[in-house]
Amino acid sequence: MNTAIDPRLIARLSTEFTSLSEHMGTLGRDLEVLRTQLITDPPAAAPAAGVPMSARAPRPGPELSGPAEAVPGAIPGVVQPVSGVPRPVPGAPQPVPGVPQSASGGPRPVPGDPQATPNYAQATPGYAQAVPNYAQATPSYAQATANYAQVGPGYAQAGPTGYDQMTGGYAQAGAGRAGWMGGPQGGYRAMPPLAQQQRRGVPVRERRAPWWQREGVVSRVLAVAGVGVTLIGVVMLLVLAAQAGFFGPVPRVVAGAVFSGALLAIGARVHGKAGGRVGAVALAATGIAGGYLDVIAVTTEYGWLNPVVGYVIALGIAAGGVGLAMRWRSQALAVTVVLGVALLAPMVTTEVALLAFLIVLQIAAVPVQLGRDWPYLHIARTLPAVFATLVAVAAAGLGDAARGHRYEVLAAAIAIAVVGSVGTVLVVRQRSTDITASLTFAAATLPLLAAPAMFERRTAVLISAVFAAVLLALAALRWLPKLGERVRIPGHLALVAAVAGAFAVLESCFGVTDTQTLPVALFLVAVAFLGAGGQRRSRVAAGIGAAFGAIGMVAFVDTAGPATLSDQWYAQERLGISTALSAVAALAALAAAFRCARRLGLVARDSDATAVAVVGGMAGLYAVTALTVSLGVVIDRQDGFRAGHGIATVVWMAAATAALFFGLRRLSRAPQSAKVALAGGLLVTAAALAKLFLFDLATLDGLLRAAAFLVVGVLLLLVGTRYARAFAEAGEPARRS
Repeated sequence: MNTAIDPRLIARLSTEFTSLSEHMGTLGRDLEVLRTQLITDPPAAAPAAGVPMSARAPRPGPELSGPAEAVPGAIPGVVQPVSGVPRPVPGAPQPVPGVPQSASGGPRPVPGDPQATPNYAQATPGYAQAVPNYAQATPSYAQATANYAQVGPGYAQAGPTGYDQMTGGYAQAGAGRAGWMGGPQGGYRAMPPLAQQQRRGVPVRERRAPWWQREGVVSRVLAVAGVGVTLIGVVMLLVLAAQAGFFGPVPRVVAGAVFSGALLAIGARVHGKAGGRVGAVALAATGIAGGYLDVIAVTTEYGWLNPVVGYVIALGIAAGGVGLAMRWRSQALAVTVVLGVALLAPMVTTEVALLAFLIVLQIAAVPVQLGRDWPYLHIARTLPAVFATLVAVAAAGLGDAARGHRYEVLAAAIAIAVVGSVGTVLVVRQRSTDITASLTFAAATLPLLAAPAMFERRTAVLISAVFAAVLLALAALRWLPKLGERVRIPGHLALVAAVAGAFAVLESCFGVTDTQTLPVALFLVAVAFLGAGGQRRSRVAAGIGAAFGAIGMVAFVDTAGPATLSDQWYAQERLGISTALSAVAALAALAAAFRCARRLGLVARDSDATAVAVVGGMAGLYAVTALTVSLGVVIDRQDGFRAGHGIATVVWMAAATAALFFGLRRLSRAPQSAKVALAGGLLVTAAALAKLFLFDLATLDGLLRAAAFLVVGVLLLLVGTRYARAFAEAGEPARRS
């Protein structure tokens, strides 16, 4: 075998590498010229999709190279690189330096030769078709390959961003351009399109003008400032001027009314002109709010009008203002009027009449919500009256207010709740998804929930109980088939009503009970809510019932805590029939909670059932212990404490035995539930034995101690025997097979 290297092959390879280096140098110079032109000229717009490359207009500006005729041997219409040397083609025969080549690898045709032009100008695998600035991409040369990019009119083929797409080997030139990112080794690569960036999770920030340069921002800020300053001036004219003794009452009132009317008239005139909407809204809002403040001053400060007449006039002014807002379709006008009056009315008067004027604003804005979805008006019409009434309730409850004043504040709280509930129900009938209406209804219930703090226990309980009944009835309307279809109460409003009603019920429970009986009331309410939640499969009712149960358990442990149950003296002082009733109610609440959890599917998994069984079993054992000890103390104060603990231990072991028997009986039919029952039974058994040896052995004496040990021992023997027989029976089929 001849292993010598052919010298001709070495010479041929040397010639080819020399030619390749010359072409690469030419390519580098061409790319540098292209990069320079991209830096100096803006990129052309992206060509329309579906338009052929040859039909696209050339990019304006200087071309990459001179005219084709300026290159020796160029064919008219075929653009050559700057150097005049054709671009190399992968896989094509390499040209010999100094010898003209044709498209097929032969000698290049001489300019002017008619036979050479068709063979050269047509697109072949070696060269691209002629276009205004670059050749159109072909399968061999123009398509993006590992070394070359597609060529378009002045740029490579435009992508979605209007820039050239990057090829595998070379990044298209884009240095110094917005929308380009630096590539490796000093090259450049195209930034992905905006949609691609968003799909990839790349944060895209649009450059925004500063806030003071945005359209309408400065004008709105100035308009709001103008409204505030002007209304403050009106208040000063009506009140502060009177305190200083300037002018007479009549000139002040007339001047305020005339000034407000003039502002309203100017606003109506400006509204019809171009660019006058912002100014018109500000002027009209100032005029309407000024007129409203004028009526408040006339009614409360000067006493010229009967309060009822003043309220009616104020209602007319507010209704006219919101009517104008509906006509102009401007939520800003309605909100500005309401907030302007609400913020400045306390400067005119701080009497109870202030609450009435704020409630008038709340009433006047209700019809607007039926025709317009204006959430900010919901908030603006409700919160001022709510906040002012809460302040009045706190002042009356903490201070020494007269009984008549307290009832006036109570009337204001009732009015706010009624207006809030009626308005919300009417609104959600039109727009069932209006959550803002339900939230404002929740705010409207706060003054009446706080009102019982102003009165003695009997009146407070009556207020909270009646309010709770109304709220819970509103929440339960969805459960009544015929009435629910007519009223159409959405779920979010029912949720708000149920939660507010639950707070009212909690107030009633605290009002009608003392420390000993409070757990009973709380557990009974929990049973009612849990029963309703399980029956109607309502998670809201179940959650409220669970909350009442948790609060009841805290109150129960506070009354019958571990220290009380473990010490005879404390037990005799604190435990009684009320504690026993609380324990029974606690057991009922636990049973209702377990049933409700099953109806709602909350214990479908074994892990959930185990957790519920553990928590419920511990709470149940504690309630049983409190029940037996309380009954023992009630029956016999001398020995009842020890007897109660002995009975509690026996009851624990009896419950454990029942759970184990239940689990063993269902071991073959329902293995999952059987495992839960067996685990619970064994846990209670361990607890009973721990109590027997750690507490009963030291506390009980005589016959009670012996009886406890005998009963627990017999039960353990029964359980052990049944346990062994059950597993023996389960293993017999396996041994027979």
